[in-house]
Amino acid sequence: MKKARVVERFKIRTVWLHWIHTLFFLALIATGAMLFFPELSTFAASNLSRLIHRISAVFFIVIPLLYVPFNLRASLHFVKDIFVWGKNDIIWISKAPDYYFGGDESKMLPQGHINTGQKMWQSIVLATGVLFLVTGGIMWFLKDLIPLHIFQWCQICHDIAFIVSFLMLMVHIYLGVIHPRMTESLLSMLDGKISINYAEHHYGRWYEEMTKGNK
Repeated sequence: MKKARVVERFKIRTVWLHWIHTLFFLALIATGAMLFFPELSTFAASNLSRLIHRISAVFFIVIPLLYVPFNLRASLHFVKDIFVWGKNDIIWISKAPDYYFGGDESKMLPQGHINTGQKMWQSIVLATGVLFLVTGGIMWFLKDLIPLHIFQWCQICHDIAFIVSFLMLMVHIYLGVIHPRMTESLLSMLDGKISINYAEHHYGRWYEEMTKGNK
């Protein structure tokens, strides 16, 4: 029986931010990944590839910055959720492998609006994003002003950030699209809503806090 998705988890503007930001992230991945494949090196070295990469980088940075002032409270709460870790998060991590491979779901502790796995993903997005910004900015604007060895170190750090973020993106896509226990994750990024059952099982602490005033 299909469960009614009536719990608002995300505002529609947040859904739009997610997909627009993702679009430019994928463009950055596509144009950056070409450097790792010799057969694509010609296009990777072209002005068009470089232009697409740089334009995508600007939008990748600017769009969230434009979003924050108009959604300051939600944005600050989101950042707090990501960086505030506690004992429950450590317990969640220790039980996560068994859970994701079909173990008893009842052993998982109730989670907030962002569960521990999503905290890890978002932390990596922010960390690699800062690394992309710093190293990419240096290579773009200071290429002719810095020593060669600094430029090369920026390239290495930029590449490491790319590899880490790409691998985590694959995990994110798998969990959000394919994993049988996360079937509503993708749907929630279309209209911002999840079912009561999904909210209770995946974000129990958040859902209880949201509804306690109505009980």
